[in-house]
Amino acid sequence: MFVEPVQAAKVAQTGHLSRGNAIIELQEKAEVGDADAQYALGGAYYQGKGVQRDYEKAAFWYQKAADQGKAEAQYDLGSAYYQGKGVPQGYEKAALWWQKAAGQGNTAAQYVLGSAYYQGKGIPRDYEKAALWWQKAAGQGDAAAQYDLGNAYYQGAGVPRDYAKALSWYQKAADQGHAAAQYDLGSAYYQGAGVPQGYEKAVFWWQKAADQGYAAAQFNLGNAYYQGAGVPQDYAKAVFWYQKAADQGYADAQFNLGDAYHDGEGVPQDYAKAVFWYQKAADQGDAAAQNNLGVAYARGAGVPQDRAKAVFWYQKAADQGDANAQYALGNAYYQGAGVPQSHEKAVLWWQKAADQGFVAAEYNLGVAYLKGQGLAQNKGRGQFWLQKAADKDDEAAKEALQKLSH
Repeated sequence: MFVEPVQAAKVAQTGHLSRGNAIIELQEKAEVGDADAQYALGGAYYQGKGVQRDYEKAAFWYQKAADQGKAEAQYDLGSAYYQGKGVPQGYEKAALWWQKAAGQGNTAAQYVLGSAYYQGKGIPRDYEKAALWWQKAAGQGDAAAQYDLGNAYYQGAGVPRDYAKALSWYQKAADQGHAAAQYDLGSAYYQGAGVPQGYEKAVFWWQKAADQGYAAAQFNLGNAYYQGAGVPQDYAKAVFWYQKAADQGYADAQFNLGDAYHDGEGVPQDYAKAVFWYQKAADQGDAAAQNNLGVAYARGAGVPQDRAKAVFWYQKAADQGDANAQYALGNAYYQGAGVPQSHEKAVLWWQKAADQGFVAAEYNLGVAYLKGQGLAQNKGRGQFWLQKAADKDDEAAKEALQKLSH
């Protein structure tokens, strides 16, 4: 469908090509069927080197070389179809050309063909074939294929689950500087998953990935410094790495950075900056940050006090199952703080938090049953929830139970 228009355009641009002798020479060789020249000319048009960038002409010459069996051109033509650059986007055609190149041993094509099988793009999803092609590319030293093959063994996707093989491939990719592999290898050492647990080795690999800007590794490295796991405890260094990850939009790091400013750990205490970072994480749906933002509005810490906004953020977090927020939301309804007073709704949210073992909610729920506030009075249920709290050493619950026994 596109060959004739591209050919016409090629002729019209001959004058433009005369700007460079190298391009003229490539053009002449390409027009008489030299596959290497056709591929090189396609690359010149794709990159805009010596000629004006033109994806259609690039695809035209890739096609010519690919039809003669040049594997690199087959790979690049497949990529053009995958991206829709110079040709209509078509995953099926992409897979077709990648298959041809992969069959000739082209490493890049083997890797992307494996990914196509894994995702089911252009060909039916098939984890076994994905692993097969990744294995071929990985055996030729392709770091991305080594990493994905490691994931396949780790998950048991297309191959039997085998943590030792997974880590072996992670190691190979990590040794080539693959950041995600370095991160996962560090996590394996941290958890002792398939390797002996070693916090120092975990930190070593997280550091490698963090230095490449890998946000999850920066966050974990921050945690390592915060906890003193594998490195001496250092709150300032923890904050340094949290900041790196937070600046990339990593919600967990934004939350931890908010905590650092709230508590003054590694940085001067600053409630306004704490709220700033809680807000960033909360806007991404982080429940703990949403709860903490609610607390800030309830107390007027770093923001003007606004109980309605506090309830808004408590609700966001509570709906995600955050027990702290469920408890706080129950209190807001009980007191009528930011919402109309409702003992029934207070009890509903305390119940949700109590069901998660939140001790203060267990106590409040027990008292509510004893008093019949928001639900039917029931001394037995009241004692039940007070006992739950007392078993966790809640002094108020112990005192209430003692009074009931007299």
